Amino acid sequence: MISSVRRNTELGLVVLAAVITAGLYTLASLGRTASIPANLVPFLLVVLGLLVVGHVAMRRLAPTADGILFPLAGLLNGIGYVMIARLDDRLAGLQATWTFIGVAAFVATLVVIRRVRDLERYRYTFMLLGIGLLLLPLLPGIGREINGAQIWVSIGPVNFQPGEFAKIILAIFFASYLVEKRELLGIAARRIGPVALPELRHFGPVLLAWGASLVVMVAEKDLGSSLLFFALFLTMLWVATERASYLAVGLVMFSAGSFVAWRIFAHVEERVDVWLDPWVDAADSGYQIVQATFALAWGGIAGTGLALGNPGRIPAADTDFIFAAIGEELGLLGAAAIVTAFLLIVGAGLRIALRADSPFETLLAVGLTTSLGVQAFIIMGGVIRLVPLTGITLPFVSYGGSSLVANYVLLALLLRISAGSSTANPVGDQDETTLGVLP
Repeated sequence: MISSVRRNTELGLVVLAAVITAGLYTLASLGRTASIPANLVPFLLVVLGLLVVGHVAMRRLAPTADGILFPLAGLLNGIGYVMIARLDDRLAGLQATWTFIGVAAFVATLVVIRRVRDLERYRYTFMLLGIGLLLLPLLPGIGREINGAQIWVSIGPVNFQPGEFAKIILAIFFASYLVEKRELLGIAARRIGPVALPELRHFGPVLLAWGASLVVMVAEKDLGSSLLFFALFLTMLWVATERASYLAVGLVMFSAGSFVAWRIFAHVEERVDVWLDPWVDAADSGYQIVQATFALAWGGIAGTGLALGNPGRIPAADTDFIFAAIGEELGLLGAAAIVTAFLLIVGAGLRIALRADSPFETLLAVGLTTSLGVQAFIIMGGVIRLVPLTGITLPFVSYGGSSLVANYVLLALLLRISAGSSTANPVGDQDETTLGVLP
């Protein structure tokens, strides 16, 4: 009964997401050519078809999984595609291809991984694979620096960001490792003022995560990924041990490393300077953030209308700054809708973590949800100058094949965890488990 209700609700939301996407596509065409697009019906059928494929896979492979995550991801994907199509027809074709591959990867993940807890036994394999992917762009010959960040790998005609997949693999390793070591990490062996710390040998993972984040920041010139990976580990460590001291020490360590990097490395200093005052060099280093600020201002409450604004003035409007493009043409209401969708995804992910049947699944759900939430926060915060600007993508919305495929795989893992625990925790039940107290 529960599975039928959830899947029927999901189907209704999937149809609604497809209709909204087709409506936005129509508005964009009206704004550009004052005519309804000739391919509207085929477009609607393709969008609906992809979403229905994911829905059917859920109905067959994970019938008791959460019913709102997949429709929300499809809606974000659809809004992002419409905006990309409005900005660049060539990239729109590529994004459509990557969306197809992403949905295929989503289904394949559900087919291959029937029990998420089986991944726990391969913790050190995942550790080596994750670190390897994280450092792969530094290898000579295949590593590529694009737009100032060396986070790309080129193998023949294929370009991808291995860090997008590393975040999932490292989340699996962190969850497995912390489940095994949480008792040792939770024991306070010494105190430094009000802060209680474990023995130094047990504190090693924090130092390792800190060092890896600095390597990404310094060697790959990517502040966003550095912050994402460290926040991922630190959050999971806090949830596993219930010790706020880890948060405090971790934040101090990351702040210290960031300060040193800011003082020593020119590219880090430039990012911070642009964040503090982009108007000093508004024609050069601050141009992108200044144009994004103007775009958000022009958008106002309701926006200029799709295809009636000028988001093309913003460099990388289809990737790093797609949130500014949405804010200009859909206004504060459209931007708030994007933020709300991510908040709902994070809320659903944390609910899955609360209802998970095992400590490993709880931590993994927390890690995957944190990865999505922090990534969205970092890029949207960078656009509105809440945090320094970074080059990561807005999940499901920005143009980018690596990001889209990786996030669909991440979504499938979350839903697999949900499917494994939902029968024991029906919708509406009050779960007494807290994130800070693992079973």
